[in-house]
Amino acid sequence: MKRVAIQGFEGSFHDIAAHQYFSGEQLQLVCCATFEEVFEHLRKDPTMIGMTAIENTIAGSLLHNYELLRDSGMTVVGEHKLHISHCICCLPDDSWESITEIHSHPVALMQCREFLSGHADKKLVEGDDTAGAAKDIAANGRRGWAAICSSDAAKLYGMKILEDHIEDNKHNYTRFLVSCNPGKADFMRPLEKADKASLVFALPHEEGSLSQVLSILSFYKINLTKIQSLPIIGHEWEYLFYVDVTYDNLTRYRQSIDAITPLTRELKILGEYQDGKQSA
Repeated sequence: MKRVAIQGFEGSFHDIAAHQYFSGEQLQLVCCATFEEVFEHLRKDPTMIGMTAIENTIAGSLLHNYELLRDSGMTVVGEHKLHISHCICCLPDDSWESITEIHSHPVALMQCREFLSGHADKKLVEGDDTAGAAKDIAANGRRGWAAICSSDAAKLYGMKILEDHIEDNKHNYTRFLVSCNPGKADFMRPLEKADKASLVFALPHEEGSLSQVLSILSFYKINLTKIQSLPIIGHEWEYLFYVDVTYDNLTRYRQSIDAITPLTRELKILGEYQDGKQSA
């Protein structure tokens, strides 16, 4: 049985992503209130696996999670791209007429903005978790409250679905990274099948330093799929660059890393893994 630390409650999108990624395997979820708590569990228990959201096609990158991943010393061993679909649900005895408040995570509320504009008389309340909102309403019998969450969470907590698929953009996906202790990494993924890597590095504050690195990656036919810069605290106008690359030749990829290393500072390979398939 695999122990997987997630942010959020059972029925959350992290829960769904974990079960899809480890399809057919027995999981024991360790539900955490924050992403910091997820990585704390990984540090304390080398056998544990972490599942953390890293970016969304609408809301963008979860910048703080990049920092947590880098500082944790964990290794990325996989990724999963989950289609995000929201429903609005309430207690079985409630209805649209009795609903006065709608609770959910702020990102979920933002992703359903157009739908919610048609219900401007309802108060919107931000919370820590989509599934957590449904769980709280069900556990405490909060009449007049509704939650925006996954339909899985609504069913799990015995809620009535008022309307499903209420997200504004149907092409809404979140990318999750699977990480673990470096000593466990080789048992979690076949490195010879890896075709994607996540890197982080700093660059000297010199003209053309980034373009040199990108030119070398291009020369070795390494495909850059994402680049995200974050400021280095205490060093004005200096940045860490988080880069995702894909490749079809492991040797050529290794050569490209050797070639860019002298041009960078503090280059770290966060993980090498297989490019995740997109869920329907």
